[in-house]
Amino acid sequence: MRFLSKRRRHPAAKPLALVLALFVMGALYAVLLPTTQSNADDSTAQSQIAQGNDLFELNCSSCHGLNGEGTVEAPSLIGVGAASVDFQMETGRMPMARPEAQAPPKKTLYTAEEIAAIAAYVASLAPGPAIPEEDQYSNTGLTAAELARGGELFRTNCSACHNFEGRGGALPDGRYAPALTNTSDKHIYEAIRTGPQQMPVFSSSVLTDEDITQIVGYLNSLHASPNGGFDLGGLGPVGEGLWGWVLGLGSLMLIAVWLAKKGARAR
Repeated sequence: MRFLSKRRRHPAAKPLALVLALFVMGALYAVLLPTTQSNADDSTAQSQIAQGNDLFELNCSSCHGLNGEGTVEAPSLIGVGAASVDFQMETGRMPMARPEAQAPPKKTLYTAEEIAAIAAYVASLAPGPAIPEEDQYSNTGLTAAELARGGELFRTNCSACHNFEGRGGALPDGRYAPALTNTSDKHIYEAIRTGPQQMPVFSSSVLTDEDITQIVGYLNSLHASPNGGFDLGGLGPVGEGLWGWVLGLGSLMLIAVWLAKKGARAR
């Protein structure tokens, strides 16, 4: 017993115990902190969804149904995603004052916080396109080749309705493709992904984020370029060719008539 009582601990025991204690504290901190943050994030998200639900019932449910299921007056919002709500409300297209062939853009009456809350509520109904981050549509630093490719993509997929220069055009049943000259980059992205009104939906398998970036960059560069003359409304080669024929043939006809009259007088 005397021998055991006189035995001393190893000199490295205390440093090892301290290292072990620090390791245990670090492990507990790593485990508990993310849970706390996750709970806080979940609480914030649930609060935003609850706020959006209240706003939705007050402003949107009369047309879209209490649960966004749709009615005879308005389509279902289940699965349209937050991006659709963000586009429709930020551009003032929704809510509509009365049913029309097409909802025109106008000044929105809602704050960014209210729109975000309604978008979060609609997104909670079913998965759908999310509101994009800026890097998903930012077109700064694109090369000339990338802008040219954006022009090809736009002419292939969009110009049939929106015109070769994105100035819009008429569609059947009193509808129209709006001009894109004053549309923000984010709203162009959201429209491509959500297909508002009669516009088709372009998924990421059809047009990638890179494709959309190049299309937006092409439109921005096109609308920023100075107009070199009378552009005939940007109607493209068909309209320009038509006026070329009208003016060209008209001039030739006038010259032919003048020559015929002059020849008749000379006789």
